[in-house]
Amino acid sequence: MLRAKSTLAPIVIGLFLLCSCNGQTKNDYQDYVYKKGDPNGIGKWYIGREIAHVMGFQGMSWLERPEREEEENTATLLKNMDIQPTDAIADIGAGSGYHVFKMAPMASKGTIYAVDIQDEMLAAIREKMEAQDVRNIKLVKGGEQGVNLPENSVDKVLMVDVYHEFNYPKEMIASIKKALKPDGKLFLIEYRGEDRSVPIKAVHKMTEAQAVKEMNAAGFILERNDDNLPWQHCMVFIRE
Repeated sequence: MLRAKSTLAPIVIGLFLLCSCNGQTKNDYQDYVYKKGDPNGIGKWYIGREIAHVMGFQGMSWLERPEREEEENTATLLKNMDIQPTDAIADIGAGSGYHVFKMAPMASKGTIYAVDIQDEMLAAIREKMEAQDVRNIKLVKGGEQGVNLPENSVDKVLMVDVYHEFNYPKEMIASIKKALKPDGKLFLIEYRGEDRSVPIKAVHKMTEAQAVKEMNAAGFILERNDDNLPWQHCMVFIRE
């Protein structure tokens, strides 16, 4: 036994050194790679894409900027969603509620779930709800690995410029998939990574090809990409 142990020791040490020198490491689940990248990224990669830093509540004024409609054409995005009066819609990463308060009157007999991980964002939405007496919005405190919504509870999920910031995209999409009804739709809105003229930092943009790779891995397929927004993809995913 002593002889066998001494024979294996150099092999084990050699394997450890080999893994330590390859410039990257993986987590226990082999889903994420950690390595240096963009200074605006967190050094964590998923399916070849570096995850971006989260925009904090300190940037709330940017979410409510007057020129946002012109830059993003939110009215067209909402038309793309074909919102029905009885729809249950989850806005994941709702922020200060920019889209939430536009969707609420459109789904007047339904429910808008405003999901965010930051208490300050949820507080801002609550203040507007009370000021405007809006009663079909429900606030949901999300987590890093789940949206905390009931199973089969929503017809549509909207994610506007937020998916690329998820620390755990695989887990989050799995959670979203559980929350969607079987015929539900996932609207993934991301600044176009293929277009260098879009004035957004590279790590905060996504290509259609990359989005399709990640959604396919989660069991979604691209139904269509509505190419009618000034700067963003409007990608619509459904279950396989």
